[in-house]
Amino acid sequence: MAVKLYIVYYSMYGHVEKLAREIQKGANSVEGVEAVLYQVAETLPEEVLSKMYAPPKSVDVPFIEAKDLAEADGFLFGFPTRFGMMAAQFKSFLDATGGLWRTQSLAGKPAGLFISTASQGGGQETTALTAITQLTHHGMIFVPIGYTGGAGMSTMDEARGGSPYGSGTLAGDGSRQPSKLELETAFHQGKYTAEITKKLKQ
Repeated sequence: MAVKLYIVYYSMYGHVEKLAREIQKGANSVEGVEAVLYQVAETLPEEVLSKMYAPPKSVDVPFIEAKDLAEADGFLFGFPTRFGMMAAQFKSFLDATGGLWRTQSLAGKPAGLFISTASQGGGQETTALTAITQLTHHGMIFVPIGYTGGAGMSTMDEARGGSPYGSGTLAGDGSRQPSKLELETAFHQGKYTAEITKKLKQ
């Protein structure tokens, strides 16, 4: 039976989704692992999203309900930052996991994080740090990538998202898309987390 790794994300402008798709590729490169993409529901009304020029959600990625998390062996959670913390849309999704907490359905399962910020100082590390509390209360095992991604994680040659806590991207005013290096780190995170999830499942 395949090891199930759920990649669950919220993406308003598509930056986090691009990381998620690259993470899925990395995870699926590990034999015996099935990585599945899910997105969490939007909480803002359509009229507000329209004024924010947010594009429509991708129709090929299903929406997930909190109860569905119990079916997975491991997770990668992705979201944009809002003032150095996770976006409210993803927090709302996690707020609905009380039933899973009561049954300890997620305890002992590995989970990693990936994020998008507008700038280098926008919360690449604080967003992950504050999100770890969610994993902790469920008894989940936080899986950071450290510096396992190679020399690119320490480069000073270009602005880049990501940190030892997980992969990431810098969105700027929204026009900047994930760079080659950021996507490479995302692929690595998917592969790395899948390998660890597989080991824990054995």
